[in-house]
Amino acid sequence: MIALLDYGSGNLRSVEKALRKVGADLLVTTRPEPLRDARAVVLPGVGAFDDCISAMQRQDLLGAVKEFIPTGRPFLGICVGYQALFEKSEEFNSCAAGLGCFGGKVVRFTGRPGLKIPQIGWNQLEIIRPDCPLYAGIPDGSHVYFVHSFHPQPTDPGIVATRTDYGDHFASSIWRDNVFATQFHPEKSQAIGLKLLQNFVALAS
Repeated sequence: MIALLDYGSGNLRSVEKALRKVGADLLVTTRPEPLRDARAVVLPGVGAFDDCISAMQRQDLLGAVKEFIPTGRPFLGICVGYQALFEKSEEFNSCAAGLGCFGGKVVRFTGRPGLKIPQIGWNQLEIIRPDCPLYAGIPDGSHVYFVHSFHPQPTDPGIVATRTDYGDHFASSIWRDNVFATQFHPEKSQAIGLKLLQNFVALAS
């Protein structure tokens, strides 16, 4: 069973639908208890960093995620669920501490002439880590769907699985051991996104 964490994220149902489409045995949960026996966990996200962290704290999910990740079972963070893995965010003068699984902070795109912020739409992936299991069968240069104004800056470049150019080159996904995370939305990225989710589900089988 894969646990999909429900802390009030706006895109939860689209993530649920996409995971079920690729064959996931899925449990949507607002509580921490199912994480004890889950074969994998997915943390989706839409909205602000602080809202995500605060909601997870209220539902006792923050500590449950911190306990789950060291078990070695697969974990996938999406969008704000990716950003939450880092130490802190600059969004709206954030005061909340992130999960701290990775060193680094979440920053806003650098303003440049002609660059629209937030980035909303399709952009390309440059696959830095072709050995990353999420990208098995996914060609370099594939297009995926983004909606964001902020992105993490990892202190360890070795965790960067893909990068994307949007005025700045930023880490559009990361991978270390059992932890995977994407700034883009695989559930909105059509065939490429479904393939990525299928690869993740396979890791949990």
